[in-house]
Amino acid sequence: MISSRGEEGVQIALLEDKRLVELHKGQPGGQYAVGDVYFGKVKKIMTGLNAAFVDVGGDKEGFMHYLDLGTDYNSLTKYMRLAMNGDASAKTLANFKSEPILEKHGNLSEVLKVGQPILVQVTKEPISTKGPKLTSDISLAGHYLVLTPFGNKISISQKIRSSEERKRLKLLVQSIRPQNFSVIVRTVAEGRSVAELDADLRQLMTSWSNMTDRLKHVSSACKVHAELDTTTALLRDLFSDDFNSITVDDQAIYNDVRRFVGVMAPGKEDIVKLYKMEAPIFESFGVQRDIRRAFGRIVTIRSGVYIYIEHTEAMHVIDVNSGNHIKAGTGQEDTALQVNIESGREIARQMRLRDMGGIVIIDFVDMAKAENRKKLFDVMTEEMRNDKARHTILPLSKFGLMQITRQRVRPAVEVDVQEKCPMCDGTGHIKQSLVVVDEMESNLHFIITSQNEHRYTIVTHPYIHAYLTRGGLRSIRVRWMLKYRTWLSVKPSERMGLLEYKFLNADGTEIEL
Repeated sequence: MISSRGEEGVQIALLEDKRLVELHKGQPGGQYAVGDVYFGKVKKIMTGLNAAFVDVGGDKEGFMHYLDLGTDYNSLTKYMRLAMNGDASAKTLANFKSEPILEKHGNLSEVLKVGQPILVQVTKEPISTKGPKLTSDISLAGHYLVLTPFGNKISISQKIRSSEERKRLKLLVQSIRPQNFSVIVRTVAEGRSVAELDADLRQLMTSWSNMTDRLKHVSSACKVHAELDTTTALLRDLFSDDFNSITVDDQAIYNDVRRFVGVMAPGKEDIVKLYKMEAPIFESFGVQRDIRRAFGRIVTIRSGVYIYIEHTEAMHVIDVNSGNHIKAGTGQEDTALQVNIESGREIARQMRLRDMGGIVIIDFVDMAKAENRKKLFDVMTEEMRNDKARHTILPLSKFGLMQITRQRVRPAVEVDVQEKCPMCDGTGHIKQSLVVVDEMESNLHFIITSQNEHRYTIVTHPYIHAYLTRGGLRSIRVRWMLKYRTWLSVKPSERMGLLEYKFLNADGTEIEL
């Protein structure tokens, strides 16, 4: 994991086997983080939708359906009233008497009135023109535990399979659970000691107490409980014993992360390292190069396969193309399976990397055999196993389409991978030179492996020619010659478009790609 602070706020890159799999961006002072709790006021009631819009003090009103009130809404209202009046019992709920539960099916207009104060929590950040999605079913998330008020239940993550471990955790939590609070035990709590669980629970109770204190002084809509900052929140959700390095280029973030790791995993503080080199941290670790390659409408896979990714208001649409670099196996069916499996692995990575949410439709290359369609479905299921977002994958339809739904709680990550065109003085955009050169090298590799020649010429625009030949013996051209053991010359031509190029053999004949 790498964390970097820049002009755009904190950026966090998660690497697996030195490969970028997730990119998170946190705006400094940003509003509406998932988990934030607000004291709000009902702004408008939509009877037809059985929902309400709530003013939480920002530029966008939050949306809440009747079902989002939660069964303990009456108890929450009573707690809010006690906290605003300064009643000390609200800090611990030790002697709190719960109110009758709210009916599962009812009319919101009978429960809420315009102008009524209400305590809400953000469950989904604003996306496009939509405001944040809210709930009154409040919960506070820690590293090992999740605390929910007005209950006495203990729930264990279903991903913890061992019945003995589930029983052990339940007994441990039962011994430390505060009265009138329910506790959910997260997957990462597996194998943890009672001391670690107790420390996490105490931190959550402190957060509850602080929120109660803030409610004594509120009069208008405002935030009463803030989620952790982007870096620490990500660590809380993802940190495990598998982490072997966390590199940070900001002293303040370094101190916070080191302190957090010390609490979560005593003795592992040394995996947190402060980056001090002059080169930007993302450049040094190759993250910036991965970002340039991975984001954009077209994503090329090394084998020559490429995928188109389109984002609409309703869904993400992905089209798989075989390109011209796949070597045929025993037939078209085997080639289609190979293309689809390679594309599926990259698509699973892209969904995590871009944090795609909602509906994702993938148009794979058609396959006639049912067993091959089953293989592709199994590959997608396995590749998305490490995806923390809730998701559902449906088998391929008879039209070769795969439908995936993936939890969406924040806007998809977008990175501009275009640069100003030097030929039009910034009036248009093109793909970055780095991407064009990577594509050129991919074509060169294909030509060398498919033809028995040892001398080639690349004809390209003078701008790209200069990029390939600058540096003399350390140029990209020389590096390719040494790598592929062939003679290669680069010829500039003003007749070529900025992104156009062609390959010539030793006789000067153009090689068809």
